[in-house]
Amino acid sequence: MANEQAKRAPFAPGYTGPRLFGAPVGDFSVLQTLLIVGATGVASFFAATFLAIVTLLVLTEVLHHNLDFSIAYRWVGLPVGIVMLLVAAVYLGAVLLRRLRRKATV
Repeated sequence: MANEQAKRAPFAPGYTGPRLFGAPVGDFSVLQTLLIVGATGVASFFAATFLAIVTLLVLTEVLHHNLDFSIAYRWVGLPVGIVMLLVAAVYLGAVLLRRLRRKATV
């Protein structure tokens, strides 16, 4: 029993549902799920765009060419943001549907 307690996360200790990086994700409502999906897509867009801009900046200095920085938005940030939005929607949507179906049968 003590070993099982040691495995659980320090927050939400009684929660036994699905977790993502230790955070409980099974008790989200529809609105919370949509907000987290949107925040994931936006955050990944900005992170990927930032890394692409820094990479283009370094390449500009190394190659001594004027590169078009709109590449960072069009070819890196937008596709990464869309993919992460879809991945988060599929995962969190599946968790939400599983919880709603389980609650409907009980």
